Amino acid sequence: MKAHTILAVAAAAITLTSTALGDKYSDLVAKGYRWTTADGLYACVSKDDVRRMVNNPSSPAGDVVELKMVEEVKAYFLIPGTIVQMTEEDPSSGLSKIRMAGITVDLWTLTRFLTKHPVKDTYGVIETPETSGLIPEATSAIDAGPSPGPLPGMSPEPSASPEPSASPTPTPESNQ
Repeated sequence: MKAHTILAVAAAAITLTSTALGDKYSDLVAKGYRWTTADGLYACVSKDDVRRMVNNPSSPAGDVVELKMVEEVKAYFLIPGTIVQMTEEDPSSGLSKIRMAGITVDLWTLTRFLTKHPVKDTYGVIETPETSGLIPEATSAIDAGPSPGPLPGMSPEPSASPEPSASPTPTPESNQ
């Protein structure tokens, strides 16, 4: 009887912990954020490129395809725990269009490589959009309003300069 009680308490603790984690990240999932589970060259610029990468097993021919895709900057590595933002999903093909931090173009990957459940990255941390760089940090700038006038060392505006009454350069006088 004691063993059943211990197991019930353990199950309840696990359920509560997973629910708490789920609640914490549910707003990110609702906004389309997912965590990657794959480890490899599985994010590509086009749908066809993803199929080519996934369908070529590790073989000399597959290695040549992978090398060519990397050289042409058509394929990118997915690392488990990396957060991405899913911008489009194609259920019929099993592919999803994603946005990754530091990559300027959207990429396609297999939807099965993405999860709604937070995954720890290689450092043991669960990435968020802010910590990954998906959301750029705001640059701090001070808005002091309009300038009160010319600053020391700055030349005045042309409309502010007075009209000279006499020429600053001497004119040669005629010899008398």
